[in-house]
Parts: sequence; C-alpha cells; structure tokens
Amino acid sequence: MSETGVVKFTCEHVDVALPLSAPLAELNACRRRLLQLRLLGVGADGIGFGNVSIREAGTENFYITGSGTGAARELSLTQIARVTAYDLDRNWLRCEGSSVASSESLTHAAIYAVEPEAAAVIHCHSHNLWQRLREVAPTTAGHIEYGTPEMAREVQRLFTATTVRQERIFVMGGHEDGMVAFGRTLDAAFDVIQRAIVRRD
Repeated sequence: MSETGVVKFTCEHVDVALPLSAPLAELNACRRRLLQLRLLGVGADGIGFGNVSIREAGTENFYITGSGTGAARELSLTQIARVTAYDLDRNWLRCEGSSVASSESLTHAAIYAVEPEAAAVIHCHSHNLWQRLREVAPTTAGHIEYGTPEMAREVQRLFTATTVRQERIFVMGGHEDGMVAFGRTLDAAFDVIQRAIVRRD
C-alpha cells in the first residue's frame, strides 16, 4: 500500500490569496460529517487521509482541501486550493492558494472531466466499507496506485465500462480503504456514502 497523503504529481503552485467567495463553508460542513464518521482524518501512522472538492460553477476549475490537512478539525481559507489547470497524461496540475492541492486532485479532475453532472467529489477511507464494496461496486484495478496518471485514466475507464455513473461511488482497488463518491453537491455525494454504509447486499 502506498503512503496516503503523498503528492505524486508535478504541481505548479501559485501562492496567492483565494477569493472570499471560495466554498470554504461547504467544504468544512462536509468534512465535519466525514470526521464524525471517521471517514476522513489521520491514521495511526500520523498521515492524513480523505479529501473533498467542489467544482467552480461555469468553469473547469475546482476547489479542494489542501495536502496534509486531514488532522484539522476546521479548515481556514489558507488550507484549501483552487485547481485551475491539469494534464492527466503529464501528471501535472496548477493550483492557487497558500496550500498545495490534495494528493488525490488528479482523481477528482478525472471525474470532473468525464462527468458534467458531477460538481462535488469526496474521497474517504473505511476499511470495512472498502472490503464489503470491493468488486461489488465499480472498482479500479488493484495494481494501480492512487495519485498517478494511471489512476486518473482508470477512473475514466470506469465511466465507460461500469455502472459508476449511476451508482456515483467506486472503490479504489489499489488504494486500501479508499473510496470515492460524487454528485451535484457535496450533500448528494455524502448521501451516496451513507447509503453505501447501510447497504447490506
């Protein structure tokens, strides 16, 4: 298993103040619910896990929680990033803000690129849920690591080869405990996770 929270892409980081219109309140509201369920946070190894993003309306940009922020109970504007450009094949992205974008940013970007209905993405961790849903829900190939161009392309493959567009959740087969849900809003994406938690089939 790869280290969670390690940024693997090439990042062009522009250290500027984010606008006050950034969706900080929405990101924090979702994080509070995930923290309560221990789907986001810090592992015993001290490494943070889980991240949340919101697409910026009318653009290809998105706001995402910053790398290494899993321990924070509440994020400030300096702990999120605005992704303004990305290239999946080059494993590259550009982001703005005081923080570098999360290590899973290219996975979020891959979803936004192929699913116009998605305006929010949640990446969370749960060992029990991961074991229960792996190969039941759409699942990425087990040999593909998180935060790589291969993972971004594998996520996009799910949209052509599986029911992920309808289910709005998938398991990261090569990223133990990792799952991703998406929706029109963060509340909708969170509801997908909640339904998966109570699902028994």
